[in-house]
Amino acid sequence: QVQLVESGGGLVQPGGSLRLSCAASVSIFSINVMGWYRQAPGSQRELVTTITSDGRTDAAAAVKGRFTISRDSAKNTVYLQMNSLKPEDTAVYYCNALRGATMTAYWGQGTQVTVSS
Repeated sequence: QVQLVESGGGLVQPGGSLRLSCAASVSIFSINVMGWYRQAPGSQRELVTTITSDGRTDAAAAVKGRFTISRDSAKNTVYLQMNSLKPEDTAVYYCNALRGATMTAYWGQGTQVTVSS
């Protein structure tokens, strides 16, 4: 079982920055893939960015060059640094972990990010 706790959401003006955190209850090196997803009102949940246990990252085209995923293994925490935020980035952001041979999925509770002037 993996518990994920997100923090760091809030209200920010367009062009601003936020950093989200996702603290895992187990070593992040025991997790195959960690990632961030988001869901805007009336839309499906979509992948934002991922990081594998060996450090490879990937990101959706909409956020490449603006969002960066990173990790601190000592704190079992993954971060999402979001820069140059746009109103269309407004969504609930969820942390996700895929673990084990069956790639069992675990989700955090979500954190709201609102980009508005």
